[in-house]
Amino acid sequence: MSQPPLRLGIAGLGTVGMGVVRILRQHPELIEARTGRPVTLSAVSARARDKDRGVSLASYGWEDDPVALATRDDVDVFVELIGGDSGPARDAVEAAIAAGKHVVTANKALLALHGQALAEQAEAAGRALRYEAAVAGGIPVIKSLGEGLAGNEITRVMGVMNGTCNYILTRMESAGLTYEAAFAEADGLGYLEADPQLDVGGIDAAHKLAILAALAFGTKVDFAGIELEGIGRISFDDIRAAGDMGYRVKLLGVAQMTGRGLEQRMQPCLVPATSPLGLLEGGTNMVVIEGDAVGQIVLRGPGAGAGPTASAVLSDICDIARGWTGPVFGQPATTLAAANRAIAQTPAPYYLRMSLDDKPGALAKIAAVLGEAGVSIDRMRQYGRHDTAAPVLIVTHKTTPAALSGALEAMGSTGVLATDPVALRIEEV
Repeated sequence: MSQPPLRLGIAGLGTVGMGVVRILRQHPELIEARTGRPVTLSAVSARARDKDRGVSLASYGWEDDPVALATRDDVDVFVELIGGDSGPARDAVEAAIAAGKHVVTANKALLALHGQALAEQAEAAGRALRYEAAVAGGIPVIKSLGEGLAGNEITRVMGVMNGTCNYILTRMESAGLTYEAAFAEADGLGYLEADPQLDVGGIDAAHKLAILAALAFGTKVDFAGIELEGIGRISFDDIRAAGDMGYRVKLLGVAQMTGRGLEQRMQPCLVPATSPLGLLEGGTNMVVIEGDAVGQIVLRGPGAGAGPTASAVLSDICDIARGWTGPVFGQPATTLAAANRAIAQTPAPYYLRMSLDDKPGALAKIAAVLGEAGVSIDRMRQYGRHDTAAPVLIVTHKTTPAALSGALEAMGSTGVLATDPVALRIEEV
């Protein structure tokens, strides 16, 4: 005997919301065959009822208030695609759980800031809270960590999780653009958020990293514990120099559990140009997961867009239709430990770029400062004189952030720096 339909209410009819509607209309038989029951859309909610979205919504109920949609009697699963860490999105999700509804969301900001409370509420009510679409678009990274790798102790999670930043950095390299020019190009193509700092400031990607870290390491989501830096200070000189040294610049998120606690950082790094992350182009996302049993796996795919993100939303809906729920972050929310924050001290090589006054002994003074701080030089390259300064590149052997910071501070008193040095971590992948 067939099961009754699983009835959806979708709040937010932007790119992703309409992508979900289209998939539901295009593949009803396929979805029913794979889940064992029909999946239907009961009602929707958005800001503008009369907007032309390319698909008629006349056959569905309409609610101006997403909270009203979340509590309708003919909705079993509330699909939140509004966005934002508070306001209507949070109110509607909380109302849906309180009303006994399952929730599917693509809202990484909501989960990064309120994930623990929402997880406890959903699990106490026996409801599912699913969020595959919140991280890396169409890449099934949440399912991979929570299910496929459940038998592993995860040692490190890292990746490029913001396609806009990756687009800007790769365009700077391929077209020789300044940061400002590549930013303007991305903006013209509609790649940037309404608040561009969410992208180029690393905030959007850091939201995703916080979610992955909680799932990977059994900790409460701790967005505030992430060391965060965007790509605004990366110049074309860095892009070119990194290439000369065999590296590429990426906005890289890294989370790893150490003896001191959980390190979480989102910052521009250098990666080997021939590594999977180094080969990543344009707006594509990539997540690298390392576990004690599986070793290293690499997940690559589109990180945004109507089709890929809607595909991830549908994967969660299908799981609920099959009766699969499970804990929100891989284990009961009440058992998740508060993350013991650890400022990054894991040793790594570093890239240094600086301009030195073109006078005898300048480079020797810099080398002496590094040596006194215990920072060993692996490679060094000096470019031709520019005006009265000489550009210099240094790649260090592995050193701690603290030792490097001390060396950079001491360089200021040498009297030979024409510009402030730029230091970027080199991540081994």
